Amino acid sequence: MLKFISFGSGSSGNCYFLYTENDGLMIDAGVGMRTLKKYFREYGLSLTQIHELIITHDHADHIKCVGSISHELHLPVYATELVHKGIDRNYCVTHKVDVADRHLVEPLKPVQMGDFLVTPFSVPHDSSDNVGYMIEYEDIAFCIITDAGSVTEQMASYISAANYLVIEANHDREMLMAGPYPQHLKLRITNGTGHLNNNECGKAIATNMTERLRQVWLCHLSEENNHPELARKTVESVLRSYGIVVGKDLQLQVLKRTVPTGVFELS
Repeated sequence: MLKFISFGSGSSGNCYFLYTENDGLMIDAGVGMRTLKKYFREYGLSLTQIHELIITHDHADHIKCVGSISHELHLPVYATELVHKGIDRNYCVTHKVDVADRHLVEPLKPVQMGDFLVTPFSVPHDSSDNVGYMIEYEDIAFCIITDAGSVTEQMASYISAANYLVIEANHDREMLMAGPYPQHLKLRITNGTGHLNNNECGKAIATNMTERLRQVWLCHLSEENNHPELARKTVESVLRSYGIVVGKDLQLQVLKRTVPTGVFELS
């Protein structure tokens, strides 16, 4: 049985965990070590269940604890070369990843990590580099796309192959434009290398999903420019406009920003 937990999904910290009886794969390390230990205890888990750590990109809310986690648990850290360099430069990462624990991934090149076959793919975002991941375990395909400014053909192909999908629904465009953010930040978010809004997220799902897709989780919601119920209802409405019925054709849930969401059993 493959299981999934989100330990945080938003600008204050992102961290996800996929695990089986024998293996565990952590995605991003934006939650503090002390908090992570607390969450693992509460879920009856042990940090020793984490065997590999993969990183999407080098913004602080995804990497601030990567060196500490890797060093304490002697974990290999997989990221693109540019992301590893970005981690080294990021002042928020107080403990850098030990050289011996650094491993490289490249878009479209699958890597076997224990029980998991992991394929990175490029995602447009204004970080040093950014990838999504397709993670395959037995006959289950789990895809994660976070911090995406737009949806490319490459991303679309992985959405089409997924049984389970985590995808960004960062903001409501009207809330963002009417809100207090300065104009340069609004442009940064909406310029194609920033973040997906709720409508764009819904369209990405609707135009690329197949009958294989069983469940979608919306991730990385903005605290200032979105709301969980608004995101869910907007995505559900877009799907409905394409003839896709939530609860019948797929399940749809929103990941919490600052506390865990889970455990989900994937079969």
